[in-house]
Amino acid sequence: MTVTVVGIGGSVRPDSQSERVLHAALEGARESGAKVRAITGADLALPFYDPHMTDRSTLATEFVEALRGADGVLISSPGYHGTVSGLVKNALDYVEDLRGDSRPYFDGRAVGCIGVAYGWQATVTTLQALRSVVHALRGWPTPLGGAVNSAETRFGPGGACEDEKIGATLRTIGRQVVEFAEQRV
Repeated sequence: MTVTVVGIGGSVRPDSQSERVLHAALEGARESGAKVRAITGADLALPFYDPHMTDRSTLATEFVEALRGADGVLISSPGYHGTVSGLVKNALDYVEDLRGDSRPYFDGRAVGCIGVAYGWQATVTTLQALRSVVHALRGWPTPLGGAVNSAETRFGPGGACEDEKIGATLRTIGRQVVEFAEQRV
């Protein structure tokens, strides 16, 4: 059975550094045989999550359905003022719509977490925040997380990285998501 990995991340700016970082990690999942899907930028511009509203926009419905079918997840968030961006956090709030599923929230799913910021402090605190959110959503953060300081490392279109060590780390996170997912499917 082919594992499906959904990547979430980036910013409202198309082809942002955090989106490029996500593509680098998804490449590791792809190399491990997974079917991958990236949900980034404009596809994350969802209405503010409101648990009391049952009607969902088309984008929100598609987002939740993609997560429902995911065996693993990769999240790459830019660090905004030391934590996860509002865009990524709002998207993750929609995971609440999975609460009644046989696999509620991210239960039983490996989740690779990557923080991307212009400086080490925001990079690391963003990664820590992502890991906390994933724990709250019953997901399994991969043993290896990513902290990418965009002041020191730049990514090209499609996730090409100028620093092979960081590129290898991101691909390893993608591979770990697939390896853990294969143990569960």
